[in-house]
Amino acid sequence: MATKQQRPSTGAKQKTPWFAKLIGGVENASGRMASMDYWLVVVVSVVLAVFGVLMVQSSASVEAIAKGKDGFTVALSQATFAGIGIVCMLGMQFIKPTTLKRLAWPSAIGAFVLLFLVAFTPLGREVLGNRNWIKIGPLGLQPSEFAKLALAVFAAFMLEKKQHLLHDIKHLTIPVVAPVGIGIVGLVVLGKDVGTALVLLMIIAAAMFLGGIKMKWLAGFGAVGLVGLAVAVMGSSNRRQRVLAWLDTDCGPSDQLCYQASMGLHAFASGGWFGVGAGQSRMKWSYVPEAQNDFIFSILGEEFGFIGVLFVLVMFVLLALAMYRIALRASDLYTKILMGCLMSWVIGQTFVNLGTVTGVLPVIGVPLPFISSGGSAMLAIMLAMGFVLSSARAQKLAFDSSAGKKIAKPKDAK
Repeated sequence: MATKQQRPSTGAKQKTPWFAKLIGGVENASGRMASMDYWLVVVVSVVLAVFGVLMVQSSASVEAIAKGKDGFTVALSQATFAGIGIVCMLGMQFIKPTTLKRLAWPSAIGAFVLLFLVAFTPLGREVLGNRNWIKIGPLGLQPSEFAKLALAVFAAFMLEKKQHLLHDIKHLTIPVVAPVGIGIVGLVVLGKDVGTALVLLMIIAAAMFLGGIKMKWLAGFGAVGLVGLAVAVMGSSNRRQRVLAWLDTDCGPSDQLCYQASMGLHAFASGGWFGVGAGQSRMKWSYVPEAQNDFIFSILGEEFGFIGVLFVLVMFVLLALAMYRIALRASDLYTKILMGCLMSWVIGQTFVNLGTVTGVLPVIGVPLPFISSGGSAMLAIMLAMGFVLSSARAQKLAFDSSAGKKIAKPKDAK
C-alpha cells in the first residue's frame, strides 16, 4: 500500500548559517544603515589620519634629529595637512554630490596641466628617482596624488553622462580611457613613477568594470596596461634593479635594494603580538630606509605588533564597507562608479604597500593611504573622503526625511 510522503514541518524555523548572516549584514544597504555608513566614513577617516600623524612622528623624528633638524618638523607638517584635510572633508559634506560632480572637467584639466609642468618644465623636481614633484617658490606639490582623485571623479561623471551609450565600446572608453586616462598615466610614467601609474590603472579598470565593459575587453585592456608598465619598468635602470632585487638575482651596488626590503620585513615581523611599544621602534634608527614613507607599515608592525596591524586593516575594511554600501544604496550611476573608483584607489594602494613591506611585491614606491608621510597624499585622500561624505550625508538626510514622514501623525479628519 502506498504511503503518503511526509512533508517537512513549516512550524519550525530553519536556522540561517552564520556566514549567510555575515554576508547579509555586509550587503545591508537599507536606508537604516545610511547613518551608520556616514559615521563610519567620518570616524575612520579621522582616526586613520590622526594615527598617521603619530606614526610619522615616531618614524621620522630620529632621522630629522640626525640631520640637525627639529624632531617634530615632519610630524607638524603632516599634522597641518591632516588638519586642513579634515576641515575640507567635513566642509564638503554640505556640498551636494550634483554640485561636486561639476568639478570633473576642471579637475581633469588641472591634473593634466600640472603633470605636464612636472614632466616638461624646470618646475618639475626629481625625488628618489621619480620626477613627480612641482616646486613653485617655497611650495612643493605632488600632482600625481591629486590626479588619482581627478581621474576617479572624471570617469564617474562621463560614464553617467553617457550611460545610455555604454553598450558601445567606443563611448565607454572615450574620453575616460583615451585621451584622458592614457594622457594622465603617460605623463606619470614619464616621471618614472610606476607605482602611481599602477594605482591610476586600477581606477580606470574599476570605472570600466562598473560601466559595464565586457570581460574580454577588460582583460585585453588590462594586458596592454601591464605590458606598458613592464616596458616602463625595464626602460628604467632604477625600476629594473628593484625587480631584480625582488627576484634576489641582483641587489645592486652595496646590496642596497635587498637591504631595504630585508630590513623592512625584519622590522615588520619583530613586533610579535603586541609590539615593542609606541615610539620604541629600534629599526627606525637608520636601519629601514624611508621608514616614514613607503615602509612606515613595517615600523607600525614593530611598535604595535599584530594587534596594531589588525586594527589598521580593520579600519580600512570598515571604510571600504561603508563606500560599498553607499554605492549599493545609490540610485545614480555617478555615485556607484565614484565609490568603486575610490575603493580601488584606497584598498588597492593599501595592498600594494603591504605587499611591498612583506616582500610579496618588489619595492614599488607606493605610500600607505592616511599613514605615510606626505602632505599631498594626505590632502588628496581627505578630499576623496569629502566626496564620499557628501554622498553619505545626502543618503542619510534622504532616509531621515522619509522616516519622518512615515511617523508623522495624520491630520484629524474634519
